[in-house]
Amino acid sequence: MPQTTESFQIYRHLIPKIEDWPVAIFSKNRSEFIISLNDFVFDNLIKSNSDNISDLLSKSIYMEMQRTKNTPWKVDPPGEKKYWKDLSIELEKSQEREDKIEAQQDILKKIIHRYNEEIVGTFNPKHFKFSRIFLTSFFKRLFNKYFAGYWRWGSKQVLQQKIKTIGPLDVIRDLFDKGTVVVLPTHYSNLDSIMVGYAIDTNTGMPAFSYGAGLNLYNVEIVAYFMNRLGAFRVDRRKKNRIYLECLTSMSSLSLTQGVNSIFFPGGTRSRSGKTEEKVKLGLISSVIEAQRLLLQNGSDKKIYVVPLNIGYHFVLEANNLIHQHLQTVEREKFVRKQIQPITFRKVLKFLKDMFTKESEVYMSFGEPLDVFGNKVDENGKSYDRFDREVLVKDYFLSDGKITSNPQRESIYAKNLGESIVYAYKKFNVILSSNVAAFTAFHLIYEAEKETGLVHLLNQGNTKFEIPWDTYLNHVKKVINILLANKSQWTFSFEDWNDPIAIATEGINKLGIYHFESVLVSKNNVLICNNIQILYYYHNRLTNYEIENQMGWDIV
Repeated sequence: MPQTTESFQIYRHLIPKIEDWPVAIFSKNRSEFIISLNDFVFDNLIKSNSDNISDLLSKSIYMEMQRTKNTPWKVDPPGEKKYWKDLSIELEKSQEREDKIEAQQDILKKIIHRYNEEIVGTFNPKHFKFSRIFLTSFFKRLFNKYFAGYWRWGSKQVLQQKIKTIGPLDVIRDLFDKGTVVVLPTHYSNLDSIMVGYAIDTNTGMPAFSYGAGLNLYNVEIVAYFMNRLGAFRVDRRKKNRIYLECLTSMSSLSLTQGVNSIFFPGGTRSRSGKTEEKVKLGLISSVIEAQRLLLQNGSDKKIYVVPLNIGYHFVLEANNLIHQHLQTVEREKFVRKQIQPITFRKVLKFLKDMFTKESEVYMSFGEPLDVFGNKVDENGKSYDRFDREVLVKDYFLSDGKITSNPQRESIYAKNLGESIVYAYKKFNVILSSNVAAFTAFHLIYEAEKETGLVHLLNQGNTKFEIPWDTYLNHVKKVINILLANKSQWTFSFEDWNDPIAIATEGINKLGIYHFESVLVSKNNVLICNNIQILYYYHNRLTNYEIENQMGWDIV
């Protein structure tokens, strides 16, 4: 059942010494792991492309040459254009050689090793300890307000109460000595990776996880320096070729078999619309299923446990850019993106003032742990199907009494697991006062403007929209009543949901607090919307709960 409790526990670390964490041990053996990973990827590609190595190489090299030409990044290694051009020439020459197959296999091995060296990260305990101190200071300024006194922005203990980790954490912690844990969070902000990692370390007491980080984040040198040493595996979403994708999924599979707990975002990228993911990408999800099969084939009784995690913010710093990207993708030429306004001295002053005077919180809502087939798991690691019958994971891989690889069968398992994760995201999404504030305000504005259409409304980026306060508050009460009438379907924040006026006021004050202009402002018995596009972004968080039907509103 979703939680509605009013308190949560801060846990001690399961493994006190950082050097004993699985990710730290894995990092010490990185070179040996890459050698075994190279062989694993090579064997997989040869099996699936035994008659077509030349075609596989030519397509991959061509795609890489196009990438280095059209979308170069600062983080790319020097001389990359030349590297792929030289490989193209080498592949062309191999066609004339008597040992053509061996020569092309050597080219394939070069590419595999290059990719694996890029993807596989490292973990340095000293840098991790420093990051604890730095991130504590950073998040205190983001979530706490300044007050006169010794602690300024509050103590670490105050911050821990602002990062609200909720869910069946005792059960999840019990699973660490029974197998490998994979956390699959929703993805809204570039802060997500460090936010999740920090919360897991400081609040849940779990050892650090290996986690996926987009290679674009490494364009900032100081960020790259630390992420390179904090267990991140690098994901370059520009690379779509078969060889790279095999390296990425194989790295995930093999590291899981070695007991490295992992975090990755199954949505693939940040939600541009602000909605919670309704679909997930199955590539890395498939690697979780492959890892479970590999463990069984190697005679291990260890299991892979999957934990969905829904992150709930009152603000997303990059919301403005994200919703613009979404609207440009969906509406194309119909959406007119307004020019980016320069950062003025007044805006800087407002941001600094907000840093000192405002506070917020984030919810880390962990779902019920699952096995790799989407079955629920108890604290002993046993799996139960939807009829509460105990099931054995090895039975899913049996064929003629033997554990076998069957790509078609495993693709179905991945699809089922993906659906279970999406369901958990909806069930364990924490409803915040700011969600209700944005959802209600946007619909009241849209109902008055819908004759002209959604795109026309959103194109009025600089227009201020007004709603009578009494009208707004009346509809907030109705939305809250609908939510409370279905308590078992979702998770509530720790705010006072029996006081609609407080929820409305808190929601308005907390909504997008660090944007240069407040999204909603209450003034003289009128609610004013200063940015309809950002309001639309935050409204989207509650669009998959069918509240509109019960309110008599059109679904946007």
